[in-house]
Amino acid sequence: ELAKKASEAPEEYAKFWDNFGAVLKEGLYEDREQRDTILPLVRFRSTTRDALISLDDYVAAIRPGQDAIYTITGDNLDLLKKSPQIEGFRARGIEVLLLTDPIDEFWVTAVGSYKDKPFKSATRGGVDLDKITPADETEKPAKPEPPPKLASLIAIFKLALGEAVKDVRSSERLTDSAVCLVADEGDLDMHLERLLKQHRQLDASAKRILELNPQHPLIARLAASVGESGASEQLSEFAWLLLDQARIVEGEQLPDPPAFARRLATLLERGLPAA
Repeated sequence: ELAKKASEAPEEYAKFWDNFGAVLKEGLYEDREQRDTILPLVRFRSTTRDALISLDDYVAAIRPGQDAIYTITGDNLDLLKKSPQIEGFRARGIEVLLLTDPIDEFWVTAVGSYKDKPFKSATRGGVDLDKITPADETEKPAKPEPPPKLASLIAIFKLALGEAVKDVRSSERLTDSAVCLVADEGDLDMHLERLLKQHRQLDASAKRILELNPQHPLIARLAASVGESGASEQLSEFAWLLLDQARIVEGEQLPDPPAFARRLATLLERGLPAA
């Protein structure tokens, strides 16, 4: 009966979904035998459409070269839409499912795939967006040459941050933001890790990868300053400031808020004209 309502009365089914969708998704996690029946009934918000969509809708719109169903999880729909990790997806018109129910972290892992397309978090490293063909070539962002000293800047950031991050690298997923954090392929999704820590089911945090946007004006200027007199210490301060900025965007607590405030005040002071 639900399948009939979803097909023949989508607006009415959308109201039902808003009220009881989380319950159905719990069934995906808990009732393995009913998954194939429930999956076509699940509805999602996404980055490319205003109306709720099904997994069949998503798969029908998959682009050539796209081998996964991309998702991003969080607590707030509006904030998810602004996540830096999906900027590159948006720029290329690649659809990402926006998941905001706590159960989403668990059923996605339990189900694993739909119609031979694995679910993959857009916040994980290793996403190769260049291999996916946009429907319109104008959606594919131009790729200017990276700043000449970008590799040196990355090396300085790695040295400065040390064990605070797993890696520092150039990003193809960023278009507007200077930096973002992503999880390594073998690590927990960042939102799932926060959920588990909130419920005291996890103590240690995995180290994240800090990605830099090589086309962002700030990153370009920092790269250009490599080798200048006195730049090394200042670049180290920027490394920590940008890492903390990425943590704030992710909703994470800063390990040392006073140090962040000191660095921010120092850099703001340097930008002011002499009194």
